[in-house]
Amino acid sequence: ADMDECSFSEFLCQHECVNSPGSYYCICPSGYNLLDDSRSCQDINECETRNFTCTPQQTCFNIPGEYKCLDPVRCEDPYIQINENRCMCPAENAGCRDQPFTILYRVMDMVSGRSVPSDIFQMQATTRYPGAYYIFQIKSGNEGREFYMR
Repeated sequence: ADMDECSFSEFLCQHECVNSPGSYYCICPSGYNLLDDSRSCQDINECETRNFTCTPQQTCFNIPGEYKCLDPVRCEDPYIQINENRCMCPAENAGCRDQPFTILYRVMDMVSGRSVPSDIFQMQATTRYPGAYYIFQIKSGNEGREFYMR
């Protein structure tokens, strides 16, 4: 009679254990490779392997198990683009009077399954310009999840 090794421990495989006659094997979800230990899964970085469908204008962003094609930053009037992720509102433009001087866009991957509360990243404002104030906002990407910023 075949013994189901998978039923003895949930730690035999990182993702999924499959029983076979006289043995077992591990499988990984789509977007992952099984490592040489035949138990662990490693994310495939489609952006490094060039296995993605992004346009030349888009940026490939690897996330666990897949990737996303990110459109380039587009600055809204009265802002002008000064590099690939920064928009500036020129002081001489009257429409910039009550607007932030610069807007900097950053994209980061936040993996689920983290214990909470947990620090994910840190942003720090400097006092380089007297009278300046800083506003940090998560503009998109939380998809209905809750964030707390301190």
